[in-house]
Amino acid sequence: MSKDLSLSVLDLMPVRTGQTTADSLAASVELAQAADRLGYTRYWVAEHHNMPAVAATNPPVSIALLAARTERIRVGSGGVMLPNHTPLVIAEQFALLEAAFPGRIDLGIGRAPGSDPVTSYALRQGRGNDAVAEFDAYVNDVVAWLEPEGVELGIGGRRYALRATPAATSAPPVWLLGSSDYSARLAAKLGLPYVFAHHFAGEGTGQALDLYRSLFTPGVTSAPRTFLTVNAVVAKTEAEAIAQARPNLLSMLALRTNQPMRPQLTIDEALQTQIPPAHQVLADAMSDKWLIGTADQVAGRLQELAERYDVDEVMIHPVAGADAATDPRRSPNRVQTLELLGQALHRETAATL
Repeated sequence: MSKDLSLSVLDLMPVRTGQTTADSLAASVELAQAADRLGYTRYWVAEHHNMPAVAATNPPVSIALLAARTERIRVGSGGVMLPNHTPLVIAEQFALLEAAFPGRIDLGIGRAPGSDPVTSYALRQGRGNDAVAEFDAYVNDVVAWLEPEGVELGIGGRRYALRATPAATSAPPVWLLGSSDYSARLAAKLGLPYVFAHHFAGEGTGQALDLYRSLFTPGVTSAPRTFLTVNAVVAKTEAEAIAQARPNLLSMLALRTNQPMRPQLTIDEALQTQIPPAHQVLADAMSDKWLIGTADQVAGRLQELAERYDVDEVMIHPVAGADAATDPRRSPNRVQTLELLGQALHRETAATL
């Protein structure tokens, strides 16, 4: 791994044609173990609900599974959608994870629903926008409850101790995630580490990071801390990479154009699926922001992105699809993306020494 640029991984736990939820989890375990072996810094799992192509519904459960099957890599959420949960429950879950895997847990927090309006209504028990309106307070509560000493409440003239776990010795770092100026401003105000969802938004990254850095007030951390997320597919040839990216591109296109969602297509199915002419411009705009190509091509663009946004860490979302004949419990093209990219950055580092 490059001494100057750290790499991490974001995983939505995709479910493709012919896969079960159990298969998807097994494939993610293999990917996390590859990232661990290859020297990646952290491995985060997302939170999405009621989506046929995504198995990442419960970050704390996924984190426990992945941390138990890896050795040194940090494992965290990218992120927990806090309005879907009560803050104390999240603090309890991540305090327990930190106790089980000390120094290896990250809590990334977001405020998006992570699903459709009906599912969001069920998750939030009808509270909807009321839960979002309390997001700032929720974040503060989680940060406070995660501290080993917990908090004290004044009730009826008496002090009441409230702790996420009885005898913590450490707390996981809290990161704020977002794709808008709102999240950048809140992270700066609270002095929290911040990550802009470049892999999803693709626009406004520089503006959000500049805003965060310029408004930052020391709080949880003493100085601004951030990194970049990006979709990537790396293969032995550019043509192979383009083909491997197509299943995820079609899934994202369906999401953006309100089409019915289904399990992610295999590469073979995706190559046989035509993009409607009316959607081609959107498809091209999305894929242009992804890093797709050979290892040297992607490594070069990755270094350019890191320099442009002044970050020393990039979180890769490996979106390579699989062939129809691939073992359902594996995603070898996603593993290949991590392997080839890591090797390329090693070569770049060695060439500059």
